[in-house]
Amino acid sequence: MTAVASPAPLWQPDPDRIAAARVTHFQSWAAERYGAPAEGGYAALHRWSVDELETFWTAVADWFDVRFSTPYERVLGDRTMPGAAWFPGATLNYAEHALRTAEDPARAHEPALLYVDETQEPTPVSWAELRRQVTALAAELRALGVRPGDRVSGYLPNIPQAVTALLATAAVGGVWTSCAPDFGARSVLDRFQQVEPVVLFTVDGYRYGGKEHDRTETVAELRRELPTLRAVVHIPLLGTPAPEGALAWSDLTAGPATPGDEGPVFEQVPFDHPLWVLYSSGTTGLPKAIVQSQGGILLEHFKQLGLHCDLGPEDRFFWFTSTGWMMWNFLVSGLLTGTTIVLYDGSPGFPAIDAQWGVAERTRATVFGTSAAYVMACRKAEAHPGRDYDLSRVKCVATTGSPLPPDGFRWLHDDVAEDLWIASVSGGTDVCSCFAGAVPTLPVHIGELQAACLGTDLQSWDPQGKPVIGEVGELVVTNPMPSMPIRFWNDPDGSRYRDSYFEMFPGVWRHGDWITITERGSVVIHGRSDSTLNRQGVRMGSADIYEAVERLPEIRESLVIGLEEPDGGYWMPLFVHLAEGAVLDDALRARIQQTIRTQLSPRHVPDEIIEVPGVPHTLTGKRIEVPVKRLLQGTALDKAVNAGSVDNLELLRFYENLARERH
Repeated sequence: MTAVASPAPLWQPDPDRIAAARVTHFQSWAAERYGAPAEGGYAALHRWSVDELETFWTAVADWFDVRFSTPYERVLGDRTMPGAAWFPGATLNYAEHALRTAEDPARAHEPALLYVDETQEPTPVSWAELRRQVTALAAELRALGVRPGDRVSGYLPNIPQAVTALLATAAVGGVWTSCAPDFGARSVLDRFQQVEPVVLFTVDGYRYGGKEHDRTETVAELRRELPTLRAVVHIPLLGTPAPEGALAWSDLTAGPATPGDEGPVFEQVPFDHPLWVLYSSGTTGLPKAIVQSQGGILLEHFKQLGLHCDLGPEDRFFWFTSTGWMMWNFLVSGLLTGTTIVLYDGSPGFPAIDAQWGVAERTRATVFGTSAAYVMACRKAEAHPGRDYDLSRVKCVATTGSPLPPDGFRWLHDDVAEDLWIASVSGGTDVCSCFAGAVPTLPVHIGELQAACLGTDLQSWDPQGKPVIGEVGELVVTNPMPSMPIRFWNDPDGSRYRDSYFEMFPGVWRHGDWITITERGSVVIHGRSDSTLNRQGVRMGSADIYEAVERLPEIRESLVIGLEEPDGGYWMPLFVHLAEGAVLDDALRARIQQTIRTQLSPRHVPDEIIEVPGVPHTLTGKRIEVPVKRLLQGTALDKAVNAGSVDNLELLRFYENLARERH
């Protein structure tokens, strides 16, 4: 039997790059200190990291010099999922580590933050100034009575004040939670009312797409509907004075806050003390309020940013995100590695679709993070960032939010740079990290994530719970990760947490994505398994359909739904939002059908192709599939979807009306 040759990689790191990568140095050091394999490259290191889980995480804590103010008794007190107990006995503080670079006199006046708005003019905030502001604000929070475990909320865009507020909250042992100011009042209240914050940081409005958006009425509603608030802090982004009863940001950060400016007092909290609350998109019912720990995030992000993203003091880390998405929290953690982080507040496509590449040029970004959707929009608009901008400092473009289609890989290689590390990554709000993605020492193959991440026993399982290679299966993680939720808020018996991840395979995290793990150890993501297209027993992820259909220039965006019918039938419509000037005639329908038939599978040719006024998304930009499916099954709109979680509720009325016509 002849072995099938592996396809040639799109990109391969050269020997110098492999030798210089931090993960290479970590492996050599861990081989000497902790018995990690010295040979065999990343695959051997990964195997060791999951087989010797406790030793691996001990090595991570040691390598990154984690400051345990109280020593831990052992690494894993209990490894049962859910409920794994990490580093019992240890105390530490996340913010102390995030501000550690400010202690270095040689770096204290270098930028910790570079803030960019739609003018694209970067404004630096030095490590010393960030530390001074956090010191002052933490002292004021304590004066307001904020104690460890109290929740502090932010209704803020991606601005330096948001980073300062998060770090000051963590410094006092408070629990941070944030929403972006483009969220309406109902969406914010669905989140914040669950956690009952005692302080609210807010702006008067924000700028997006060249326009100012006033949020003073929304803020007034939040203040009325959050009875637990003891203080509201006003940040005048649009220049308005603080409303009656609100505190001015400038007053709270005027410090020095301690005699002689000795620096912030960092509350030493248990390893599993809550750091922040993130929210699932909450398309059906209230968003899940996901609680992650100070120690768990600290270790997971050190590993992810310092080893997988290869970030260090010489880097500038840019990710296009908002404070309502876990990638903002991930971006802030770039500070842990001494990296300058780039905060961009504004539209990703203003004044033109290639605006993000302009931000990368102006900030001299080395790691550039964005969404797969943005890459595909640039490709469709025939942008040429490598020609039009100086991107010579960009060593890595990372994408998330949805799988990066093969055409996205090709476009980045052809139109950004040939010698470009393309890191398509996949994880979730649930762990505020990645299960698979960036590895600086491995090749990049088109359409694939490079490998499972260190310490993550990522597997693809068939319905019987058996691991499969080279076949589509459920994404599962068979050992605990430090950043897995310590709990959900308002889930006293843990039942909602268990039902979310552990119902299908007890004791094993099932994430809800279809994946293939290849013979090479790379990973292909096929989309959500809870909206899977299952035709005559052949399963396919919706992402595969979108990737094929949206190559057609007439299709702006699409949505595919598979519906089990009461009579045992299966109806699979494809909804298409057309590009300007395009017409859904018989010729275009035939081309769509032929594209799916030849590129994917004859079984997954849609039963109907229907033009729609638009595709609805969650507030973080993910296509809404399950609620549309429920609408088409006849569920009422108010029962099928949480209205506050949708970017445009009116678009859903189209699907509701279609369901009425069908029934």
